[in-house]
Amino acid sequence: MKITYSIVAPIYNEIENLPNLYRRVSDVMDSSGQLWELILVDDGSTDGSTDKIRELAKNDKRVRPVIFARNFGHQVAITAGWDYARGDAIVIIDADLQDPPEVILQLADKWREGYEVVYAVRSEREGETWFKKTTAAIFYRLIHWITDVKIPVDTGDFRLMDRKVVDVLKQMKERHRFPRGMSAWVGFKQIGVEYKRAARVAGTTKYPFKKMFKLALNAITGFSYFPLQVATYFGFVSAGIAIIAIPIVAILRMTGLHLFEGQTTTLVSVLFLGGVQLISLGILGEYIGRLYDEAKGRPLYIVREAPDDK
Repeated sequence: MKITYSIVAPIYNEIENLPNLYRRVSDVMDSSGQLWELILVDDGSTDGSTDKIRELAKNDKRVRPVIFARNFGHQVAITAGWDYARGDAIVIIDADLQDPPEVILQLADKWREGYEVVYAVRSEREGETWFKKTTAAIFYRLIHWITDVKIPVDTGDFRLMDRKVVDVLKQMKERHRFPRGMSAWVGFKQIGVEYKRAARVAGTTKYPFKKMFKLALNAITGFSYFPLQVATYFGFVSAGIAIIAIPIVAILRMTGLHLFEGQTTTLVSVLFLGGVQLISLGILGEYIGRLYDEAKGRPLYIVREAPDDK
């Protein structure tokens, strides 16, 4: 049986959204006339989502449950979905229904035209606070500016990818993962499709500011050396200020002007340089920590139960 579409949805405490997610995905994919499967990756849910996923899988064999032994994170759950997907085209979608399943058909149209990565671009964002929209806009543009890979602006993980693209992504086993950056890095023929992002149907967001900050850090350190270069720039700026300041202070002292006396100037200079050094050490520590995680070689995730065939 040849599967055309694999829909991958990471699940973490989404019991209120699961029935609607299944219903809407089923309606949309049945209308396509193609064989499809829905891979629900349970990322250590504690609200009963696990049992609901098992129930859906029992009633419909097209639902394939992948249940983690504990919470490993949204990005790793997406990776597990790639591993278990059998379709010719793989769609990543959030379970909160902010990414409307109906848009999948628009993504599929572009795929049939020959595009191998079709990412959904958020033209509007309903039900989100001013702070969320502002920080998201800054995040996407900052990532686009400083990373070595040009990641499309205003895009999330919602996208369709050809089988050949996913097969390449499955070879990338880095631990600090940023799937939307990874799919941009591999290349292939890509295009965006605009859509209106809906408000969350039920439940609360699983991506508070702390997780968003961590995701941004993974994106920056995973696809750019810019933070390391910033430390170098700070060093050159500090050295340049010192080179200019030394003769100026000497001349002022020789002319009898006592504008830079006492310990205040020394204290400010020491604090400034100390701050630059600590920032630089912190940046180095972040990259070294990533190397340490990679060197341990632990599995990306541990599955409690999953389909036998990948």
